[in-house]
Amino acid sequence: MTAGPIRHALIMAAGRGNRMRPLTDRLPKALLPFRGETLISNSLALLRDRVPRIHVTVGYKSAMLAHYLMTAGVDSVLNTAGHSNSWWIHHTLLRHLDEPVLVLTADNITDIDIDLLALEYGRLGAPACMLVPVKPIPAIDGDYIEHDHGLVTSVQRQTPTGIYCSGIQVLNPAQVVSLTTDDGSFYSIWNQLIARRELRVSSVYPKQWFSVDTLEQLAAATQAFGPGAGG
Repeated sequence: MTAGPIRHALIMAAGRGNRMRPLTDRLPKALLPFRGETLISNSLALLRDRVPRIHVTVGYKSAMLAHYLMTAGVDSVLNTAGHSNSWWIHHTLLRHLDEPVLVLTADNITDIDIDLLALEYGRLGAPACMLVPVKPIPAIDGDYIEHDHGLVTSVQRQTPTGIYCSGIQVLNPAQVVSLTTDDGSFYSIWNQLIARRELRVSSVYPKQWFSVDTLEQLAAATQAFGPGAGG
């Protein structure tokens, strides 16, 4: 199977952000201030003018975040409150998309060549899902990836490897739905795809990557990436 350009992207932004309280007592994590904008503005800036259709999942304080997103001009907002981060694949209209979708998380500060990523997805045979890895960063937890020439054999936290999951994926929802059942998590989906030899790992890495899960990481990212608007 061949793959064309990436025409859809989805940002997962439904999380509660418990480790970032008290800020998240009044704001959804995606709207926490960062570089004069918000955490999610970095992902929106990355995708704008590069991917035609942008979708976002919301949950905690969904009305506040949805208003921000519609003002920002996203194409759809998916309310996944009370469900897992992978629920949208099997239970929204996106399940019918038979083409690659770039998946990001709202708390990732990243930059990646999307056109190059699309080429890599095609080179790997347009699998049901392709994980985009990063080199482990001290003090940032991650799921380690084991693979055999790009074919993922395990995703786990027990045994360190040279790469782990960045939170960025390229997946084909229709393929994933046809090959898996919704057992409540990306771990389950990944393991089902591993069993079918349909989970790959990219050799293309983000040019820049940092994950924000705590107030300390937010402060560190603000210092590392400096002032200014997101993007």
